[in-house]
Amino acid sequence: MSSQPLAITPLNGWHASHGGRLVEFAGWSMPVQYSSISDEHQAVRNRVGLFDISHMGRLECDGPDALEALERATTNHVARLAPGQVQYSLICNERGGIRDDVLVYRLPGGRFLMVCNASNRAKVIEHLKSIGGTGSAGLRDATEATAMIAVQGPSAAEVIGRVIPGGGAADLDRYHSAEVAVLDGTPVWISRTGYTGEDGFELIVPADMAVRLWEELLEQGASYGIQPCGLGARDTLRLEAGLPLYGHELDESIHPYEAGLGWAVKLGKGPFVGREALERLRSSPGRIRVGLVLEGKRIARQGAEVRTARGEPIGVVTSGTFSPTLQRSIAMAYVESGTTGPLRVEIRGTETTAELVPLPFYRRRPQRAPD
Repeated sequence: MSSQPLAITPLNGWHASHGGRLVEFAGWSMPVQYSSISDEHQAVRNRVGLFDISHMGRLECDGPDALEALERATTNHVARLAPGQVQYSLICNERGGIRDDVLVYRLPGGRFLMVCNASNRAKVIEHLKSIGGTGSAGLRDATEATAMIAVQGPSAAEVIGRVIPGGGAADLDRYHSAEVAVLDGTPVWISRTGYTGEDGFELIVPADMAVRLWEELLEQGASYGIQPCGLGARDTLRLEAGLPLYGHELDESIHPYEAGLGWAVKLGKGPFVGREALERLRSSPGRIRVGLVLEGKRIARQGAEVRTARGEPIGVVTSGTFSPTLQRSIAMAYVESGTTGPLRVEIRGTETTAELVPLPFYRRRPQRAPD
């Protein structure tokens, strides 16, 4: 166990004083829940929820070589972005394995912002620096200087419209971002992406105004039934939406094609790290990411073996939960390409029957980010 103190977000004190159960996550002290995971999950599915996601890395990149560096660092086609657009992308190693999945924002004035996973921030920075073109003047880690707050759910746009004057932010297109003024006129960045399967907005704000904005969102969202939500509900929501999580469905031994993320790889755009390996891998993924619905209420955890009806091992579970929305036990797994059901999943020494189903398990709106 590391002796390093946990990093805290600007909202950590608020969480502690308002019933948030704080746990260690990727080196950060984060709220896993306030009431119950199921209650918070249903708040997002049916009304609106508020998440502190300040642990995620926020890296600013600019300078004359920034675009070229990001093109070589990521798999998607950054040059296609117009200012104000946001793009889902991947960072791969030379073998084609996924080092991280990221969001790339193209900002006005030749500037870019990359949002990466908390556990991968240091290696993403190292990756970008190794590419060149993003030296100390062009790459800045803004994570500790800012906070990031997510507003998610069917009523998210209404809440945002009450907090941000003018109403334009609520009309923001999906996978777009804009600079807006909040509270006393402080400029902040807002985007509309989401990681829950619902409509959602993210606000990147100076660290010293995070608590004021958080409380304003709660006040303005009260009539819509807004609730603060923890990482527990964030996980069950993304699993229902079939969205991969780094360390579960994604890691450096998994490549984009087997993860079902080949659409975020643009082999024709020019050189990037991992391109040669991915050209070889795209025609024979070997295994694929699938959805499973299990019989009964038992939950298949990460690492559970997936077997054929005859008991032959053909894969492994990466994430599982009891779905609060569907009231079924669901899981994502990697299985051999061409696998058909029925299947069996080993759960603590006994087998449970599982059915192969398409992802996502739950769909409110299209989940795939635009190219």
